[in-house]
Amino acid sequence: MMKYLQKIGRSLMLPVACLPIAGILYGIGYWIDPVGWGTNNIIAAFCIKAAAAIIDQIPLLFALGVAIGMADEQDGTSALAGLVSWLMITNLLSPNAVAMYQGVDVTKIPAAFGKIQNAFIGILAGIIGASCFNKFKRTELPEALAFFSGKRCVAIVTGFASIAVSVVLYYVWPFFYGSLVKFGISMTDMGPVGAGLYGMFNRLLIPLGLHHALNAVFWFDTAGINDLGTFWDGSGTLGVTGMYMTGFFPVMMFGLTAGAYAMFRAADPDKKNVAASLLLAGAFASFFTGITEPLEFSFMFLAPGLYVLHAVLTGASMALCAYLPVRCGFNFSAGLVDWILSFKAPLAVNPILIIPIGLGFAAVYYFTFKLAIEKFNLKTPGRGTSHIVKKEKKTASETQSSYTDTARAVLNGLGGFENLKDINYCATRLRITVNDPAKVNEQKINVPGVLGIVRPSKENIQIVIGTKVQFVFDELIKLAEAEA
Repeated sequence: MMKYLQKIGRSLMLPVACLPIAGILYGIGYWIDPVGWGTNNIIAAFCIKAAAAIIDQIPLLFALGVAIGMADEQDGTSALAGLVSWLMITNLLSPNAVAMYQGVDVTKIPAAFGKIQNAFIGILAGIIGASCFNKFKRTELPEALAFFSGKRCVAIVTGFASIAVSVVLYYVWPFFYGSLVKFGISMTDMGPVGAGLYGMFNRLLIPLGLHHALNAVFWFDTAGINDLGTFWDGSGTLGVTGMYMTGFFPVMMFGLTAGAYAMFRAADPDKKNVAASLLLAGAFASFFTGITEPLEFSFMFLAPGLYVLHAVLTGASMALCAYLPVRCGFNFSAGLVDWILSFKAPLAVNPILIIPIGLGFAAVYYFTFKLAIEKFNLKTPGRGTSHIVKKEKKTASETQSSYTDTARAVLNGLGGFENLKDINYCATRLRITVNDPAKVNEQKINVPGVLGIVRPSKENIQIVIGTKVQFVFDELIKLAEAEA
């Protein structure tokens, strides 16, 4: 089950990659017309409407992204199947359709059906589409129906499967939706404490790759919270909306940067220069874009206790920002770019306070990290037996060669092509399933270019590469094809 959830989480990275452009357009629109939200300026209106075209269709993007990501082959047929499933489920269970089935006025239909176009249904539609594609893409039909053989039958089968699922959802969805709403309301009713708990568990789930499932509850319209969408379109509640995003800004922009400096200061004298190159790159990515995994994975496994401390401090930041209140939002992650863009968002509250709060957390991160490292002799980058390699400036050809070298080491460490059952990648990691775990040699994999290795189960391996993971993946596929 964990493997399946991780695969869904990886698949969600494709549609999530569409969100930054929406954030940029929303930010520009609100900066131009902060009062009228587009009614006073045609350029602002153009930007805001263009951004809404993406934000308003997040569930549909999830249906397409999951259908592609969960498919055995990268084929547009699976995306079409996901779209078919989404259209059928959302239309069969729309309020007007349900009112027709029950022979009552649409106003008497349970509120759950008015929220059928949500992220959960999008993910479900994507799963249905991908599953039908994987199962029936090579189906051979009798001669009379041969035209519909293979991939042409996938959409047809998906349609019947979606009808069956819709029948089940007709009875189950009101209860399921009601339970999700209660869960969301219970967390909302906990106020800053609920935001703090969410922030802490968000970080703790990153090593397992399961944080996406938790994010879907709070950031999107799965449980009626939709913190991300309502913050940017202005339909949320001033002073409330944004509480599940804001607290990440002080951590990602300031806290982790200070933590990286603490690790640099704690490095052995003869390793400070090479530690600086590793930590500086991770700190800059975290501060500027909110991409934290390169930095977090640099100490996550070397010093797990330090990572738990980081998770607790993230929860504290979330709770504090929710309490003050401060409200900012992001479409990609809580870095400098999204912070600037959110200043003129309709529901932004005291975004400038992120600076003093962030500086405060920078001090907390620095001193607590430094104290923990020294007191418990933690093996952070550049300290003790921790392994880091000096990074030198490379030409384009040398960079390409390094990707190939990393991919070759990964392939050898995994036991060769014949031991690969499934291979894909997400934002920063290669995600691989092997046939025989005994053939995996982590020492061969742990080479320059690899930030960490995660083993959620014996057969499932996640190799953390960083933001250049696609290039290593491409080289790995080339080597695997050549070996085949």
